[in-house]
Amino acid sequence: MAQTFGTAAAAPPVPRRRPIWRRTLLATVLALAGFVASLWAVGLWPRSPLDLGRGDNALTAGLLPHWQAGELVVLVRHAERCDRSTNPCLGAADGITRRGSETATAVGKALKTLGMGHADVLTSPLTRTAQTALYLVDRNVPAPQWLADCDSSLLASVLAHKVPQRNLVAVTHSGCIGHVEKELGYPRTAGAEYSSALFLTVNEQGEAAVLGMMNADKWPQALARLKLAKSPSNL
Repeated sequence: MAQTFGTAAAAPPVPRRRPIWRRTLLATVLALAGFVASLWAVGLWPRSPLDLGRGDNALTAGLLPHWQAGELVVLVRHAERCDRSTNPCLGAADGITRRGSETATAVGKALKTLGMGHADVLTSPLTRTAQTALYLVDRNVPAPQWLADCDSSLLASVLAHKVPQRNLVAVTHSGCIGHVEKELGYPRTAGAEYSSALFLTVNEQGEAAVLGMMNADKWPQALARLKLAKSPSNL
């Protein structure tokens, strides 16, 4: 009897199913992503303040008109700390670096471009903030302790010292700025960068709102946009 030799046709592979735990995890991640997206869409997920140094944001937010009307509070974080940097110190170890003093000078020039004739300046009494303020405005300024305390009363103290039709520039700390952001509806923002500024508008009733923020290196672009806005060729 003849024998036949050959290879039997292989059965098609059975598709492997993902483990139940993986499918459950994927479904959970997708559901959470959709939930977060929906919160963002309706404005329930707190976002970061408007970046005034990006694009035309300084222009469209009305930074210049608010400034000219004396309606702004500007909270400036101190410049680069000496004790947390390898850069050369300006002086005391609890102060700022030489690089930080240069950045503070540049930010001060930007503020002077806006016009400091109707602006009051205060600073936290700590060395790093006092040095920053000195390089911002080329003079010593009042240094109330409440600008260093960084507690829940900071915003109220700031508003109490804001004079109508005059801007208030206050040099303070990232923790203080964070308190104000949280109180005004931004509890999950990243910490303020060195020499950055948080802008608040203050209405006739003394109520504050966040206008936006400006990192130190974004001032040239923002000022260029504001100057273009005033040019007749761009009206």
